[in-house]
Amino acid sequence: MKLYKCFIHALNMVLHSKLRSWLTILGIVIGVAAVIAIVSLGEGMQASVSSSLGDLGSDLVTVTAGYSTSFRMIGRAHFPSSSTSATEEEVVVGRAEVQALKGISDIELIDVNIRGTVKATYIGKSGSVMTPLEVEHGRLLDSADSNVVVIGGRLANSYFDQPIGINKMVTIEGRAFRVVGILDDTSTSIYMPISMAYEVLDDKDQGVYDSIIVQVKNEDNLAETIEKIENKLMQIRHVDEKTRDFTVSSNQASSDARAEMLDSVNMFLVAIAGVSLIVGAVGVANTMFTSVLEKTKEIGIMKAIGARNSDILKIFLLNAALIGLVGGLIGAFFGIMLSGVLPALMGQTMMTRGGTIVSINSVIMALSVSIGVGILAGVVPAYQASKLKPVDALRYE
Repeated sequence: MKLYKCFIHALNMVLHSKLRSWLTILGIVIGVAAVIAIVSLGEGMQASVSSSLGDLGSDLVTVTAGYSTSFRMIGRAHFPSSSTSATEEEVVVGRAEVQALKGISDIELIDVNIRGTVKATYIGKSGSVMTPLEVEHGRLLDSADSNVVVIGGRLANSYFDQPIGINKMVTIEGRAFRVVGILDDTSTSIYMPISMAYEVLDDKDQGVYDSIIVQVKNEDNLAETIEKIENKLMQIRHVDEKTRDFTVSSNQASSDARAEMLDSVNMFLVAIAGVSLIVGAVGVANTMFTSVLEKTKEIGIMKAIGARNSDILKIFLLNAALIGLVGGLIGAFFGIMLSGVLPALMGQTMMTRGGTIVSINSVIMALSVSIGVGILAGVVPAYQASKLKPVDALRYE
């Protein structure tokens, strides 16, 4: 029997058992829709994280006081107050480290920063904000700036009773500063020239930094440059691997760690969604076994007029594949629709911040899995149908 005739027989089997077939297809639909929706949510998260870290620059390296083995400070990192000066017991990074790093040829630029909490006032309203990029309005700081600041988007738009615009004056710890830039973010950060920050933050000593930011010349040599930085700093700080008191981290390492974490979360979520596909496979198997029982006499007649075992096997496998295909197509449609409304249903969370991204690969994967599930679930019933003897099948009641 030719393949297209087997296909016609399989299609007729689906069409002539409508209710049972559609109930079986429903299980496949739910599984495929869940898989596509969850995969699209995961890809949206990954794109959002990659974009955020990409904006920070994968060629940047940060040096901080205190030793960390997993991006968290586990060493002793103390920054001196205004009443004390740096001593040998205090773990800090400062001018000596900057001068040492200038001798490394693989480094393009070096920047430093200090952070603290300050009291900011605008039109009589005050609040405490952090001074630790993409600018939405205005510009970033320039090396010649003085008494000017760049502020976060939330601080500018919703922190005070009235929004802060470009060239408006804000009071920080009793000093007036002009706003020259507003960041495109949701922070309450204030950025100012470091010389002014030392004057505003009384607990910071001149020449002591919270972090040193380094831009490498060649991203491809990032690992080698980090090794050179670590060796140079261990040399001038007179420490070794066991006693090191500083941390060197890169945005690329953070990106890789987050990507690995997101991959694990996505695999877990897809595995949960895959359970519904297993339930759908059980439904397909049940439908196929029932079809074999119902069509036993018909199988006997087909074999009596010349149908081979392989023909019967192909008919029932095609029937199972059709159930998986139809369920996969409908599931893909509902999965794409669900992906569009999922961020609204879940609200503004870390998982939905990047929206959802439905890729062709995820749809093809879901369709392939649904068809594969249908065929696998139909193998045993189809094999049993192909092995029926014509005489026994004709006598079956």
